[in-house]
Amino acid sequence: MIATLGRILILASLLAAAAGALLGFAAGRSRSVDGLKWARRFAWLYAAFIIAATLLMEYALLAHDFTVGYVAQVGSRAVPTWVTIVSLWSSLEGSILFWGLVLGVYIAAATWLTRAYAEYQPDAIGVWLSCAAFFSFLIAGPANPFLTVANPPVDGPGPNPLLQNHVLMAIHPPFLYLGYVGMTIPFGLACAALIKGRLGHGVLKPLRESLMLPWIFQTIAIMLGGWWAYEVLGWGGYWAWDPVENASLLPWLTATAALHSIMVVERRGILKGWTITLIQSTFLLVILGTFMTRSGVFNSVHSFTQSAIGPTILGFLGVSLLFSIALLAFRIDKLESDGRIEGAASREAMFLINNLLFVLLTFTVLIGTVFPLIVEALNGKQMSVGRPYFDSMVVPIGAVLLFILGVGPALPWGRATGDEVKKALLPPIAGAVLFAVIGFIANVRSPWTLITLAFGGYAAWVTLGQMFLPVLQRMKRGESATTSFIDANLRRGRRRFASYIVHAAVVVTFICIAVSSSMRQVTELHFTKGQTLQASGFNVTFLGVEERHEPHRTSIIGNFDVTRDGKPVARLAPRMNQYQMMREPIGTPDVHTTAGGDFYIALSNIDPVAQTASITVFATPLVMWIWVAVILMGVGALFGLVPARRRAVAATAAVDEQPIIAETA
Repeated sequence: MIATLGRILILASLLAAAAGALLGFAAGRSRSVDGLKWARRFAWLYAAFIIAATLLMEYALLAHDFTVGYVAQVGSRAVPTWVTIVSLWSSLEGSILFWGLVLGVYIAAATWLTRAYAEYQPDAIGVWLSCAAFFSFLIAGPANPFLTVANPPVDGPGPNPLLQNHVLMAIHPPFLYLGYVGMTIPFGLACAALIKGRLGHGVLKPLRESLMLPWIFQTIAIMLGGWWAYEVLGWGGYWAWDPVENASLLPWLTATAALHSIMVVERRGILKGWTITLIQSTFLLVILGTFMTRSGVFNSVHSFTQSAIGPTILGFLGVSLLFSIALLAFRIDKLESDGRIEGAASREAMFLINNLLFVLLTFTVLIGTVFPLIVEALNGKQMSVGRPYFDSMVVPIGAVLLFILGVGPALPWGRATGDEVKKALLPPIAGAVLFAVIGFIANVRSPWTLITLAFGGYAAWVTLGQMFLPVLQRMKRGESATTSFIDANLRRGRRRFASYIVHAAVVVTFICIAVSSSMRQVTELHFTKGQTLQASGFNVTFLGVEERHEPHRTSIIGNFDVTRDGKPVARLAPRMNQYQMMREPIGTPDVHTTAGGDFYIALSNIDPVAQTASITVFATPLVMWIWVAVILMGVGALFGLVPARRRAVAATAAVDEQPIIAETA
């Protein structure tokens, strides 16, 4: 019954999406008010059907209805309830259904919030629902989770053990989907602007906001993925340039470039076509990343198993690429610039350099990720591009980006005189020297880490100075510090202040990544029960082995006391977890975190009978601040989305959009 109802809902969502897409494009051509109204209704109808189908699947999982194919594949009566809930995205079919759910919510919200932008909305709805129709087709066909099981089992195997092994797997995938899927909305608006041959100032607001929101989710998702790898995989790191990690990074890079480019369009009226191209590239990289994680062509702990939907997604990527290229080829010349870059020493010029560096970084990571696949496809030889390539290519580009992060905001918009340039760019050198000296005193000797500290100090000086410049100006006029800060940064200049919060968080993230990567200490130790050994200035005592049995797993735990200078620091309990559906146990390290750094123990081998254990100890500075800084980055960007004061969106759009459809209600 549930399986049949689920298939009906998915087919209904496919029909609603296809009909709404056709009506949207038709309304854009005919300027029909009624056509637009019906396109909106079908967008909301699609969302209703796909949400209902997803809720039905969750009910089937919680009810352990093993007559439903997906439940029989990933369900289990033994796992905790939270694991059952997140099983929705634990395997291929459920993950595509979850994709449809997120897309439905985004489309419904975007259709409602962009009602005032009637010049662009019909074509945007057409693009959004075309994407929705494709994913509904996937769910109805090659990735159908609602297949009926003729002879249902009494119990199922449960989801992937890696999903069960840490609660971050309940958080990371939803954030990743909210980032990935959300890029569909600015893609639709960008395509609509090309179709209309017009990127007016008013529509930049929904374009920027619809890009900013998924960028926030994607930023947090990348951090959560690194945190999960750090807490679960036991190798002491948080980024390995894994192909699927790279797949999440690539659209983030182009989206970041696009957000900077939109600012130039808003302030100077230039880079319109470039901005549209970046947004389209972001969506195409999302689809490429989806292919990489769901086709089985890449081996990764993050990817799904071999599946039949890879060619289908690749076909959709090809169609989307051709559609984007055709729009650019025939319509980009219509997006005329309203100005030009006045000189090399200007803020808009630095924004352009920033964009080019982001594109170069994207291209570098993309080549390193897909080149082995291309080689294997051409001559059948397997090869890999490892960390040395990425570190040698990406680190210099990242360091220059950090420097530009300081130079750009220091320069004024438009043409600047030589004295203005010197006044803007020379004082922050003090911050660069200060940070580099502090790093050297703290025993940093890696040249690239010292360069990163210097560039980070330069950017920090500029960022803090620009962040509080309006406050200082108001205080000179006699206002109190509190009043000045609230009025300048929280009321009137909220978006500006938020951008500098993000920049400050980026500086902290870059510095902490550089320091933690270059100054990590690794020690391998072998213990018998009661033995004490030293690692990175700490004394580690092995207390023995403990076994713990849970319904869904069996754990062998090593207990360790960590002391320093005779004072207790922590009791750590790394473990090996044995799950029913895996032959080999999954190690789970234990980490003691402080503001200065982490003391991290991962089991290599443990023997409950002999009471022996082999461990790897990692002492890594400043790791905690990476997580904190990235969260602050997301919070800062979200703060910038809150309007300084409530405005009627329709009034904003009417300033320069001159809607071609008279009625938008």
